[in-house]
Amino acid sequence: MTSLTLYTPAGVLLKAAPTRLAARRLRDMGFDVLIDEAAFAKSQRFGGTDEVRLEAIHRVAAAAPSIALATRGGYGLTRLADRIDWKRLARSVERGTRWVGYSDLTVLQMGLLAHTGAPSWCGPLAADDFGREVLDEVTPECFAEAMHGELEAVGFRTEAGFDGLDAKGVLWGGNLSVLVSLLGTPHWPQVKGGILFLEDVAEHPYRVERMLLQLHQAGVLARQKAVVLGAFTDWKPSPMDRGYTLKTAVAQVRSLLRVPVLTDLPFGHVPTKVTMPFGRPVRLLVDGRDVLIGW
Repeated sequence: MTSLTLYTPAGVLLKAAPTRLAARRLRDMGFDVLIDEAAFAKSQRFGGTDEVRLEAIHRVAAAAPSIALATRGGYGLTRLADRIDWKRLARSVERGTRWVGYSDLTVLQMGLLAHTGAPSWCGPLAADDFGREVLDEVTPECFAEAMHGELEAVGFRTEAGFDGLDAKGVLWGGNLSVLVSLLGTPHWPQVKGGILFLEDVAEHPYRVERMLLQLHQAGVLARQKAVVLGAFTDWKPSPMDRGYTLKTAVAQVRSLLRVPVLTDLPFGHVPTKVTMPFGRPVRLLVDGRDVLIGW
């Protein structure tokens, strides 16, 4: 059986039930699930003190399970980034560990790539996804195929206007606000000619535009082969918007770039999400409105 460890590197788990439900579902899928000893620790809004969470990450890395799946994101990994033993995590990757997650796990994925060049995986979280009352079919099936080495590509439909696009580069990115917070730090990987994917939650379109413009003004976007936008959910319109929407924000950014900006990647803080490699070369192909990202 494929070993899978659940651990809590960032935000606190308010209830244990979703994680235990996730563990049962993952066992039913054929994984040999272990819940880390500190998974349910609590310290303010965090899943244990910084020291407890850091030890958990290093403990998982030392054990090198086939899969290291975070229980949830939230906030907390930024506090640990300067103290994580990145080489220890890279050695676990060499031994076969797939570090999986999204949201605040963007810190771990970015740092691992920046410090060691080791890949990881963007995909579901235990409590937030496998612990949902209703679990769709796509998310677990895509996750299982990716973890067993059977998944070679993900597909989706985007807006018209990109037919014939064929781009190759390293796939990287993640949560936009977390990613932008790493700009200028040692935990930022210098990816040129990559495929940058982005998502976020509870960020108004003007804030999304502002962060995208920061990446543009820092020269990040122009160095990519393509930018792929996932889900930007759970934001509240303002009376001052007066017709300004996420589509408006994306159009503004597109007007400044020669790099294609695609939308509608099924990834982010949504019930249905794909699992994709982070830090590995991929090929992005567009046929009409159909997009394929293969590796």
